[in-house]
Amino acid sequence: MSTKELITETASLPVEERVLVIDSLLRTLNPPNPEIDRKWAAVAKRRLLELRSGQVKAIPGDVVFSKVWNRFAA
Repeated sequence: MSTKELITETASLPVEERVLVIDSLLRTLNPPNPEIDRKWAAVAKRRLLELRSGQVKAIPGDVVFSKVWNRFAA
């Protein structure tokens, strides 16, 4: 089967199955690293605690994206 045929056949799959194919392919390019995953989980937990405690204030997504678009719109 050619690459083009494989892509065409894969594109015809239901969304859930395409996601599995994509995830599997990405894992071959960038295998999961449990140590990095643990570190990201620790950062996420810390940030959630900071938000819940009021130590930091959340910025609405539309405000963040507006700033990004304004910064790079030139």
